[in-house]
Amino acid sequence: MPPLATPAEAELAAAAAELEAGRPVAVPTDTVYGLAADPRQAGAGEALFALKGRPAGLALPVLVAGEDEALALTAVGPARRALAVLAARFWPGPLTIVVPQAAGLGFFLGGDGDSVGLRCPGHPLLLGLLARSGPLAVTSANRHGEPPCTTAAEVRAAFAGEQLRVLDGGRCDGAPSTVVSLLGTSGGAGAEEALVLLRPGPLDLEELRRALEG
Repeated sequence: MPPLATPAEAELAAAAAELEAGRPVAVPTDTVYGLAADPRQAGAGEALFALKGRPAGLALPVLVAGEDEALALTAVGPARRALAVLAARFWPGPLTIVVPQAAGLGFFLGGDGDSVGLRCPGHPLLLGLLARSGPLAVTSANRHGEPPCTTAAEVRAAFAGEQLRVLDGGRCDGAPSTVVSLLGTSGGAGAEEALVLLRPGPLDLEELRRALEG
């Protein structure tokens, strides 16, 4: 007789099944709670935008289980090589890296459709889910314009009346990730020179540039 699944494993399996069915799930992260969807499933990205009330012009970042998954979503070129350096040094952690999308990716993420922000989060429960589900499009768990939720109870209250599965990972109130862009790396400059800060956060831009120089 196979061993019984632990409560955490059962919750992860249930959340992964929801995502595979194209339905959003609320997840804990190392920053705040997020709303996640599997961008490979038809209509999942649209459902996520609708649930949050988020304008489609605001692109969704994508959470990944690690460096290899991120590289598969990134176009071949200097930005991809720079991503590998930063991911090896700073992931899992509070760093979102905007890169050109891989050709034919086909994810509905909003925005320009040419770039994607990638991050590997440092939350063990979410990493367990990502290992099961693959890459997930994500946005903070709140109605658009409202403060982000930091507990599962806050998520349930914010989305009362919605059929939304909430994966409870305790309180999540970390600082928002540093967001940088590598989109300018194809212009001939070194990656460290082309690195652009889009949103300040826990990681310093000069620290990131030094990693690329090394």
